[in-house]
Amino acid sequence: MMTNNIKKIIVGGLAFCGVAVGLSSCTDFLTIYPTDRIVGENFWKTKADVDQMVDGCYLSMLSSDIQTRAIIWGAYRSDELVKLSDYNNTTLDNIGALNLLPTMGYCSWESFYKVINNCNIVLNHAPEVMDIDPEFTEGDYQVARAQMLALRSLCYFYLVRAFRDVPYVSHSVEDDTQVESLPQSSPAVVLQHCLDDLQEARKYIMKSGGYGVSDWRNWGYITTDAVDAIMADIYLWRASMTHDAEDYQKVIDCVDRVVAAKDAYYKKYNTDKVGSGEEDPYHLYTAVESILDVFHYSYGNSRESILEWQYNGRNNANSALETHYYKQNNNATNGTLMASKIFNSIEATANKQQGQKAFYTKNDYRFWNFVYDADNAEAEQLPIRKMVFAESSANVLAPTATAGLSKTSSRNFDNFRQNWIVYRITDLMLMKAEALVAMSTDADTENLTKAFNLVQVVNKRSMLKTAKDTLMVTDYPTKNDMELLVLAERERELCFEGKRWWDLLRYCYRGMDGVDITQTLKAPPAAPTLRKTMTDFITRKYKSGEGDAVSYKMDSEPYLYWPIYESELKVNNQLVQNPVWIQEKSTSKN
Repeated sequence: MMTNNIKKIIVGGLAFCGVAVGLSSCTDFLTIYPTDRIVGENFWKTKADVDQMVDGCYLSMLSSDIQTRAIIWGAYRSDELVKLSDYNNTTLDNIGALNLLPTMGYCSWESFYKVINNCNIVLNHAPEVMDIDPEFTEGDYQVARAQMLALRSLCYFYLVRAFRDVPYVSHSVEDDTQVESLPQSSPAVVLQHCLDDLQEARKYIMKSGGYGVSDWRNWGYITTDAVDAIMADIYLWRASMTHDAEDYQKVIDCVDRVVAAKDAYYKKYNTDKVGSGEEDPYHLYTAVESILDVFHYSYGNSRESILEWQYNGRNNANSALETHYYKQNNNATNGTLMASKIFNSIEATANKQQGQKAFYTKNDYRFWNFVYDADNAEAEQLPIRKMVFAESSANVLAPTATAGLSKTSSRNFDNFRQNWIVYRITDLMLMKAEALVAMSTDADTENLTKAFNLVQVVNKRSMLKTAKDTLMVTDYPTKNDMELLVLAERERELCFEGKRWWDLLRYCYRGMDGVDITQTLKAPPAAPTLRKTMTDFITRKYKSGEGDAVSYKMDSEPYLYWPIYESELKVNNQLVQNPVWIQEKSTSKN
């Protein structure tokens, strides 16, 4: 839960942002040049200076630009979101039609490189403070350094997933003389840098729970659990591209460490709830509790969460989440984005995991509570309820309902307080399940069963206790069946959380041959073709026939990624455009 302690970090962070983030910028990708106050003789003197800069780096992750890209990059391109039908926005129309233009603002990576440069500034200057301020110890420095290495790695991971080939820089840019043009590096290079930095960070970063009981920093700062979560995600991404069994095993190892750490923390402070015999190591909320305790803004940080960006509604507000999911302005009814028709009714066969619907039973609490107007089979789009609702526990709709809840506007529009969950435990459980399936064969019933059991734990906690249609392992006898089950459960559990597009890309890569992550996309020929079922999933959100009209635009690997922003190409002659996107007013295939 957030306390008044957050006011201190926010005030300090705002001071940082006023100096280091909100200034005029050049148009190169390294756009932020702090004033002399940051690098001059009056700064970098005390522990407080370092703490303020570290706080500011976290605060810069709360920017509307970054939150918007978490949604647009990670969710809107997938099958789960559509543009509000009466919202006039040509850019979103183009993205929805798979026309990605280099002139689109969403192609800008500036906000992430701002954070990266801010982290580099701290890494550059923090060591010198130890020689000046005795209160800034070697231990303090190592913790600050570890957080900056980890946060920088997370930013690069977003960029690799969005653009594939990105410039990598690990030094700070603090005045015009340091500006340089850098070429893109391959995913192999950038991801290995990230993993090396995360391994280093893990040696010194605070353990999860290390800030004390209920202290928001256990979720708002990167801790050992968060480092393990980021590493698991990166290993899973890389393994999906390379089909490397060793990386899949590392996913499992990282997830197991997080589960063990959260289990130990729970038992330490909940001794009255820990019984004898076989015990649940995950400690998930029950179905009725889960909607509120994981996502309700007034509850603060969830015990299921690993990393949450902290919005308090006073010094900062999650305006991007609000305008996209809740409503565009105080007088509007809906946000700019809506849940697609795959959520409006059920696919009645439990083992039909690549049908037209996300849910297979009405006995699932998530079916009724993640969108408004659930069970409206005629709806082409539905208002999103998850993360933006204000109703109390009395309004958690039970699966015995006959119609979904209607959209309300009871939540205050101004000072919108809603944390953004970057990682939570069910996300990692399903990452492990995905890795287990990827490592297996049809004959490997042990790993397939382990994967099913993880999916079942996540699925069953969201089901009506008396439900007869829970998942059955016998319905998923092959590796392909189990892979689709994991993908479907991630959709049900993590919808609208900025995960789905990345999930689909991993699924796509696992069915592709010829991918070379050591090379950049410099020329169009010989690009590996996409897994056909991946494009089938993407086109589920379209009306009948429309999917066929756009699916041809995604036939090879480069189409999975955004174009490089046109203005970046103009100022950095080392950058090479993604070869499938033409730099004109319209897009077509080269």
